Amino acid sequence: MPLPAAPGASQEEIRRQNLGAVLRFVHVHGPTSRAELTGRLGLNRSTIGALAADLAAAGLVTEEAEAPTAARRAGRPSLVVSPRSGRVYTYALSIEADRLRAARVGLGGRILDLREIARPPGMPMLDAVAPLTGFLRAMRDSAAPDALPAIGGAVAVADTSRDAEGRTRIGATDERLGAALDEALPAGPGFVTGDMADIAALAEHVRGVAAGINDLIYLHGDLGISAGIITGGRLVAGHRGHGGKVGHMVVNPHGLRCGCGSRGCWETEIGENALLRHAGRGAGDRAAVLEVLGSAAGGEPVARAAVRQVADWLGFGVANLVNVVNPDLVVFGGSLREVYAAGAGEVRRRLDAMALPASREHVQLRAATLGRDAALIGAAELAFEQLLADPLGAGDAG
Repeated sequence: MPLPAAPGASQEEIRRQNLGAVLRFVHVHGPTSRAELTGRLGLNRSTIGALAADLAAAGLVTEEAEAPTAARRAGRPSLVVSPRSGRVYTYALSIEADRLRAARVGLGGRILDLREIARPPGMPMLDAVAPLTGFLRAMRDSAAPDALPAIGGAVAVADTSRDAEGRTRIGATDERLGAALDEALPAGPGFVTGDMADIAALAEHVRGVAAGINDLIYLHGDLGISAGIITGGRLVAGHRGHGGKVGHMVVNPHGLRCGCGSRGCWETEIGENALLRHAGRGAGDRAAVLEVLGSAAGGEPVARAAVRQVADWLGFGVANLVNVVNPDLVVFGGSLREVYAAGAGEVRRRLDAMALPASREHVQLRAATLGRDAALIGAAELAFEQLLADPLGAGDAG
């Protein structure tokens, strides 16, 4: 539904708001008939027709006659409004613990072009600019001849990596990153940066398992653990975007020393390194983690015990977060997706034992559905936001 107009809003402001509501609906839900837009957005038929025509004239959508079906009533068919994915796109980047990825994502959330390369251990974040801008130039050159310049750009950044000796290193989103990308691509769209978990949470909220749920926690696991928290449909990012570092919530004061300098942080009990340690595997990469999970599924006693222990600690932390945030849904992404799938019973048992009844009785636990592309899809959503808020004023469309 479109937002109610602010008191005293001009007709032009109301029109722009309604244009955004129509474009956002077809961006999220795909091709939609004018008749359905009329019913879903609460606007009259003539208004929807005028708004769709304006968006089509700007080159943002197409309108085609609805295909005839046996169920359709007699009369003039409704036009179907579709996003012009090949023409209108953003750049989405992800700087992950072990990979650099870049995508050109069309309106409607369609990944048009995807490129990636391994991130060497110890690579400083700003050193990722050169290979990523190389990908962006190549993707720009491969765009359709009638494509507009990129509408926007966003980068999802993991705050944990490995150094050259394979040790885990904890950092933070480098605020110079967006400026460095802008400098490398002076004719580019301008880049915003965000935490990996925040951006993946946005993706799952718009297009994944959390679609339609406005109060959720998304937990992202790789070398470390972080969370994207959405309440009332809005992301809670914290001061300067550095919130959600739940991996450094102390759960075991007598536990291991964490790379952050504290002791017994949650990620020392549930991170990839913890699973490998409990399974007697020593240090390793994601392939080693998947090997342990596969061995546990196959019945290997040591691997199964490791999964149970990590899952129990996972439920311990989730119970604390549920008591604080009281979400409707907790989503497990990254490496935590597989850990949750393998130990869901342990997680739920610990949650039920610790969480307050008012918080635990309604909360759902789910594995993420967008996989490794969540960060790119979420970055694209972030980059599209200005266009969706003001379709005719956010860029050079048309």
